[in-house]
Amino acid sequence: MDFGAVLQTHPPASRTVALAKLAEQHGFSHVWTFDSHLLWQEPYVIYSQILAETHKIKVGPMVTNPATRDWTVTASIFATLNEMYGNRTICGIGRGDSAVRVTNGAPTNLKTLRESIHVIRELANSRGVEYNGAQLQFPWSHDSELEVWVAAYGPLALKLTGEVGDGFILQLADLDVAEWMIATVRKAAKAAGRDPDAVKFCVAAPMYVGDGWEHMRDQCRWFGGMVGNHVADIVAKYGEDSAVPKALTDYIKGREGYDYNEHGQAGNTHTDFVPDEIVDRFCILGPVEDHVAKLKEFKNMGVDQFAGYLQHDNKEETLRVYGETVIPALRDHIIAKREN
Repeated sequence: MDFGAVLQTHPPASRTVALAKLAEQHGFSHVWTFDSHLLWQEPYVIYSQILAETHKIKVGPMVTNPATRDWTVTASIFATLNEMYGNRTICGIGRGDSAVRVTNGAPTNLKTLRESIHVIRELANSRGVEYNGAQLQFPWSHDSELEVWVAAYGPLALKLTGEVGDGFILQLADLDVAEWMIATVRKAAKAAGRDPDAVKFCVAAPMYVGDGWEHMRDQCRWFGGMVGNHVADIVAKYGEDSAVPKALTDYIKGREGYDYNEHGQAGNTHTDFVPDEIVDRFCILGPVEDHVAKLKEFKNMGVDQFAGYLQHDNKEETLRVYGETVIPALRDHIIAKREN
């Protein structure tokens, strides 16, 4: 199993770069960031500095969207970073949340998302593509490689992910919900004539190592509010009796609103409706053995990567503990010598 760290691009940018370097030192393979240009600093600028100061780690947004940038511009950024630093980028993409809602926009429809995935992936993989009635290709891009992983919750978005995504990003660490969503994506991939095992799976959620449960929950309760934004869209579209598991939809009944000025932040005052049970189910909290046990269940489920959000007050220590104990526990055990 691979491990990623999910950062916000709060100023100073040097702090984000330092956390990315620390993540690599502790064995993380990926660094993801939010992509919300009004709320935080521009991530693609910071990616360049992260890549310049690291050796192997891959960087990308969790997640970008088709609305805030022209798709060819997005593809050009990835292809340029790949030329500079050797194919160390990854693209997470979804319909859009904070980046579009803060500007009084709305998430894109699935047709637009599907088209954007195709255009971004083809151009960023040094291939030609039809766009706005023209055949386009970067004449300067050679051997660039980019996977596009789709973030989704609702049934139709999961279907799209199985049909076109290189990977699936599930932004919550609930075992029951994950099992249903992964099965839904695999079913869609198979129906589309794809190898279901070729789709990679990433579970993303806050990770906090400690024993003060009340404090850990309060530091991570914001995540239930963020997920609730997407669940509210699902309920509005499909109703409360959709195929989406009740564990995902029931808790938002107490939701009264959301202030994006506090998006993704510990202490968010608009997440009081999120009960402790949901925080515990959606996040990975507690002592090391609890993290290892839950992650082993995800690994057995076929999850390829766990990406831990670090929007709390214990960033460096969490990275250290994961690097020294959790990540080694999830690796295949190899011994130096076997007796015949």
